[in-house]
Amino acid sequence: MNQKVCYITFMMIFVFSISLLKAQDPIYSQFYIDPLQLNPGFTGNTYNPKIGISYRMQWPLISYAYNTYSASYDQYFDNANSGFGINILSDNAGNGIYIHNKVSLFYSYRANLGQETFLKVGIEGSLVQNRLDWEKLIFSDQINEEFGAISPGGSPYPTSEIQPENLTRNYADASIGVLLFNPKYYGGLSIKHINTPSENFLGVNENLFSGLPIRISFQTGAEISVGNYNIAGIRSFISPNILYVRQGEFSQLNVGAYANLGVFFLGTWYRHANTNPDALIFSTGIKQGSLKISYSFDLTISKLSINSGGAHEIGISFLIGNEEKKIDYNDCFQLFR
Repeated sequence: MNQKVCYITFMMIFVFSISLLKAQDPIYSQFYIDPLQLNPGFTGNTYNPKIGISYRMQWPLISYAYNTYSASYDQYFDNANSGFGINILSDNAGNGIYIHNKVSLFYSYRANLGQETFLKVGIEGSLVQNRLDWEKLIFSDQINEEFGAISPGGSPYPTSEIQPENLTRNYADASIGVLLFNPKYYGGLSIKHINTPSENFLGVNENLFSGLPIRISFQTGAEISVGNYNIAGIRSFISPNILYVRQGEFSQLNVGAYANLGVFFLGTWYRHANTNPDALIFSTGIKQGSLKISYSFDLTISKLSINSGGAHEIGISFLIGNEEKKIDYNDCFQLFR
């Protein structure tokens, strides 16, 4: 029985890792902690340097599924009407079977269209490294009906699969985005992987491989004031928002709202993947001065609900230096600060 469980676990990990090789980008439920992942047009939402750190543990009941880590910096420079940023991301699938590392540089330019309406255009340039640990893969011809993938002597059964010459894939990636906003509403469109880089480890049939699918994302939201500044200098507001992402055959729609209640904030979203209900997202946290700490849980409502355990996220963001508490940014981006 234990051997069968071991076999099933290994095969699930293998399937998950292969699906990621064809995969979609990691998308945080707490998109407001690291908006650079959504759209390079969000680069530079604060005059002071902003640091963001995020961690996502997806499907904790499935051994060694997905763990994603990222850290970012961005800042707006008023004298240049420009924002600059950097983001470092690492995605680990199957306990190191497949590791995706990415370093991205961001730039955005803000133009005043008049009547308190602005347009930001952003670009992202990235260097990416994908690594595959061949020794951890289990193939169907290694499975013994009696003993599973490991022989009684403790050694894995051999496979006829041929290991690729290069188990590391390095490539450059590029993305663009636009963001239109005023003090009440925002709407953005981003296109990632516009150069459709190849992630093929095998290096065969390259002419049949179209590369990493382009990811198109649409974001929109509003900021509705529901109170004055409190003693901490924080204004209460509600931010309803919509996020739609499409990459290859995968699509995702998030609909919900974020409520800033002073020092505390709450958020709830519904996520729909392709044609199926996927998850309910619950988020909460505190914002005190320049520090923001957030936690969210994805309650899976699809067929994976019993076996996956949902997903957990922790996010931290903070501003470096002193910033006026009631500074007027003339936008609706308090959600992201």
